[in-house]
Amino acid sequence: MAFVRAGSLRFHVQQLPATAPDRPVVVFLHGLVVDNLSSFYCPLALPVARAGHEVVLYDLRGHGRTERPGSGYDSRTAVRDLFALLGALDLGRRPVHLVGNSYGGTLALHAALARPDLVTGLTLLEPPLGGAWVENMVDTLSAAALSLEDSTVPTELLALRLRKAANLTAIADALLNRTTLIDDIAASRVFTPADHARLRCPVLVVCGEHSELLAGGRELAHHAPRGALRILPGLGHDVLKESSGVLRETVLAHLDATADAATTAAGPRVGALVP
Repeated sequence: MAFVRAGSLRFHVQQLPATAPDRPVVVFLHGLVVDNLSSFYCPLALPVARAGHEVVLYDLRGHGRTERPGSGYDSRTAVRDLFALLGALDLGRRPVHLVGNSYGGTLALHAALARPDLVTGLTLLEPPLGGAWVENMVDTLSAAALSLEDSTVPTELLALRLRKAANLTAIADALLNRTTLIDDIAASRVFTPADHARLRCPVLVVCGEHSELLAGGRELAHHAPRGALRILPGLGHDVLKESSGVLRETVLAHLDATADAATTAAGPRVGALVP
């Protein structure tokens, strides 16, 4: 683990070295508020590293142990943070495969549209893509902010020796009540079919069968020229936590296919449904 300065911020980063240098670097992007790089470590990051890829995990701006400025929680700034960090790690010219969970999937998609020369593959786990998600998330975050304001919960959790829960609660309070995160999410740009059609890299979308985000995943997989969708039975928005074995095999297979596609210039057919 290390702290790396990129742009104006110090980021908390973990790197796992490659054993097959010809493979793309895999960068993991986590979700909002209570999430951080640790959510990927055992389910996906270690298996991906063992498959030969160099792996980069980091806490997004304001999350985990990364510095928490008062502003800059919009997707454009988050993508700039990503590319600045890759540059600071001397990875700014190497092809990368982005794996994003939830809001991290949204950021990964923005990054691929901004730098198609750099992003050679996407794996999007439950990515929120539509306007309804933005409205629902802003409502949820606003309610959480109100409940955490002047709350004694972090202190009570510490008294119970629940340090991890206390720390996550304190971070959530700071993000929601002392930064522009909620306003920045409210101003999020909604993706269109034209955006999806501009994607040139292989894209795998993974959604739970009962997820409210499945419709958006279907649309992305349909319009992305090299898009595919994997639906995990019996699950909702919790695919990263609840399907580690199946998810691991799915992601590793997609990484292999992405490496092959880079060589053969072929990808999955439009709207393919991964079995």
